Amino acid sequence: MEIQPSDLGLVARVAGLGRRYGSGAGAVTALENVSLGLRRGEFTAIMGPSGSGKSTLMHIMAGLDAPTSGRVWLGDTDITALPDSALTVLRRRRVGFVFQAFNLVPTLDVQGNILLPFELDGRRPSGQERSLVDGLVDRLGLAGRLRHRPHELSGGQQQRVAIARALATRPDLVFADEPTGNLDSRTGREVLAILADAGREQGQSIAMVTHDPIAASHADRILFLADGRIVRDAQRTDAEEIASYMLSMERAA
Repeated sequence: MEIQPSDLGLVARVAGLGRRYGSGAGAVTALENVSLGLRRGEFTAIMGPSGSGKSTLMHIMAGLDAPTSGRVWLGDTDITALPDSALTVLRRRRVGFVFQAFNLVPTLDVQGNILLPFELDGRRPSGQERSLVDGLVDRLGLAGRLRHRPHELSGGQQQRVAIARALATRPDLVFADEPTGNLDSRTGREVLAILADAGREQGQSIAMVTHDPIAASHADRILFLADGRIVRDAQRTDAEEIASYMLSMERAA
């Protein structure tokens, strides 16, 4: 019997993953023979120099991009060749996203943006989900802003709305692409604490692409990429050690 990713406590997995753009002499290899699994409830930071393949890896694992070679699973579902319609439904129900640019809908107020995943899924939140959303709104300090639209909010407030939206449906896995990149240090720390708590308290997995050693120091696990390959898989460590290793990678590049 074939072992399923969930048997290993994995919410996502890639095996022999490769991604090339273009063809012939102008082809660019973004990822080459990458294999890894993301564990349930774990906060993983993905780091590396510009062009190392960080965002490409995240986009493929999230089903936003397709690999050139290898296989990709979300839970026990092999999404490598899944039709777009099925992939969209799977992504909507099992994956959350937090982007550096927030990606809020400008015509919706804060409440509408937070509840958008339910709207797209054609349903209303259950009582339990409503309680979770209310808790997120309180924890993120958004209770007095529910009727405001994105342009009436600060960058930190917009990012908090994006986090509430990503966590609202309690997805198995949340991808965060430079989630603190546009925030001041205090707001950034608050955002990272909320993401870390989602893993500890709700059993959600967080995969965060970042270039910031301080942000990465909040993670349980840190993956370092260089030239499309994983060159180090480390457990939680402090920002100074992360910065030192990143500097050595930059020098070797």
